[in-house]
Amino acid sequence: MAQQKEVVNIRAAFDSGAVAELYSTTPIGFEITYADSSKRSTTGLLKGDYRWSQLKVESPDGECNNGILHFNRNRIRPDNYRIKLLVTLHENPSKQHEVFLQLPYLTGIRFHHYADSLKRGLHFYLNVEGIYNTGKIYPLDTARVRLYTNTGQIIGQDLLIPATDSITKHIAVKAVYRGNADINAASDIPVKQGPEDQTGLIENEKDVFKKPSKKKKQ
Repeated sequence: MAQQKEVVNIRAAFDSGAVAELYSTTPIGFEITYADSSKRSTTGLLKGDYRWSQLKVESPDGECNNGILHFNRNRIRPDNYRIKLLVTLHENPSKQHEVFLQLPYLTGIRFHHYADSLKRGLHFYLNVEGIYNTGKIYPLDTARVRLYTNTGQIIGQDLLIPATDSITKHIAVKAVYRGNADINAASDIPVKQGPEDQTGLIENEKDVFKKPSKKKKQ
């Protein structure tokens, strides 16, 4: 019988293209290092030859099937989004290896407005972006942040003040990450002052097809 090689380390990796910053599923892979310094990697993400049918992966914070990890983001939050994986290899089924995988997590949020000022009576979209430890930035919706304003009305992710409001000059808004209230952002939005220029405003779609009127000859 061939002597089993001793495993000295198992490193886990996730697919950086799977947007695990937003979604709770990602392909993963393992790199197994043996005592003689040789290495083997799993098939799939790491393009190795160690088949997933030859190992078993368990986790108290999710489940892994054929190299696809589904994790519970709320459960891994207390350990700074590090998930524990229990790996059993076919060559030594009586030994379970404890492997930790650091998954992406939010480090901050910010407002990134599409316009410099808000117009009365028109919806103003509150664009909130999440900054992650991976260096990536993604837009966040109201499933992930709560929005607050000192005046006006928040409708979904839009801010609206009445067209009749002639007093408000600035609106203070705040976004708070639902997963951690310590992660928040604030912004002061100017309200456009003065009457709107209605020149060129199309009130009826038929106006688009109207031919310009000809001047009468004198």
